[in-house]
Amino acid sequence: MHDLLIKNGRVIDPESNTDAQRHVAVDNGKISVIEDIWGSKLHGACEIDATGLIVSPGFIDLHAHGQDTENYKVQAMDGVTTALELEIGTADVDQWYDIRKNKTPINFGVSSGHIPARISVMEDGFSLIPSKDAAHRPANTQELKHILETIRVGLNRGGLAVGFGLQYTPAASRTEIIEAFKIASEFSAPCHVHIRGMGNPPNKGNKLGAIESLQEVIANAAITGAPLHVVHISSVGLSVTEKLLEIIQDARVNGLDVTTECYPYSAGMTLIESAIFDKGWQENLGVTYENLLWPSTGETLNENSFTKYRSQGGMVVVNFIPESSMIASVTSHLTSIATDGWLKNSKGHPRTSGSYSKLLSEYVRKNKTMTLMDAIRKSSLMPAQRLEGRAPDFLRKGRIKLGADADLCIFDPVRIIDNSTYSNPSAASTGFKYVFVNGVPLVTEGILKGNLFPGKPARAPII
Repeated sequence: MHDLLIKNGRVIDPESNTDAQRHVAVDNGKISVIEDIWGSKLHGACEIDATGLIVSPGFIDLHAHGQDTENYKVQAMDGVTTALELEIGTADVDQWYDIRKNKTPINFGVSSGHIPARISVMEDGFSLIPSKDAAHRPANTQELKHILETIRVGLNRGGLAVGFGLQYTPAASRTEIIEAFKIASEFSAPCHVHIRGMGNPPNKGNKLGAIESLQEVIANAAITGAPLHVVHISSVGLSVTEKLLEIIQDARVNGLDVTTECYPYSAGMTLIESAIFDKGWQENLGVTYENLLWPSTGETLNENSFTKYRSQGGMVVVNFIPESSMIASVTSHLTSIATDGWLKNSKGHPRTSGSYSKLLSEYVRKNKTMTLMDAIRKSSLMPAQRLEGRAPDFLRKGRIKLGADADLCIFDPVRIIDNSTYSNPSAASTGFKYVFVNGVPLVTEGILKGNLFPGKPARAPII
């Protein structure tokens, strides 16, 4: 008699390339038995008949800014069992984990972040993205020492990676970033980097495009030996996304540990007060005011409303990724899927609540440009593999195998669909019948249980 028995499901495990009907038993939050359905005598205190349904590892989102219950719940309805804030991160790893202990529906984790370290040292405060000194002023010798020490302490305390948003901190020198990469290398911690420039700006002069910006961080990885993960490749690559993917592939062929990610949408979202919208933003991004959407009201911006909202601050949706670049990134064998998601009071970007169901419904079922195995691999195994060298906990995630964490999805491949839109970005996906986090049924018959908090910290070893 097992705690849980999932019977007759089509089990898809990307690590072993298993795609077969199996029974899966769970005990004490771990997968304890995987067995052929014929002649099985397994029993469970709770039994679920998954005939006609897919049983997959739970999805791991490497890039989730909305680290609160509102966001965790909508992500759970999209098959996410682990949500990680690795691009921005935090300046106080212990506090970040303590705040969420025993209070989260899904698993959670964070990086030791260069941006929040800069903010804590240079602005004496906290915001997701800087708009004052931490963005626009070079660090002096003493400040740089404190920034690097903050990053080091965060890794000592189990931060999963080192996060960078170089486009948001244009005043951070090349030397400062290399020194931070060196610290990451000491801990075998991947550097999750939003590169300095975007696309291929016309008449750029001394302005950086995406190709030069990617070369900077690949050089840093080669110099220091730090693993590198380039975030949202299509929303920095824009028209040169395919060239960036080619560069990453060549770097990998030549022995560098470089990975990347994307989301399946042609619009991004960021803070309007950030350095991205400093003077020259229209030329740099290749957009105008009419490409900007203010999520909280649904309005398209003009010069006056842009000025107003930039002074007050907040999230803005930017329509700027060419469809061909988005498709190239999603279908590339190099990319894992990560949302870059954040909702606040139900407003934001639909990628937060719809990325994984959109992948399964649009790319697998409708367009048939991706196999179900590959979609699940991009959403579970590849993110786990990115982190397992730093955090052994991830050797038990992203797989269906004996001893693995029972973070599991059971979904209907015919009915799975994303319902979130730019006007209703928090609409829950349809088709995930069950989502288990550490063996606990967080979603049952497509309904989220709002009073359960089985999420556990995903954390590197504490020194």
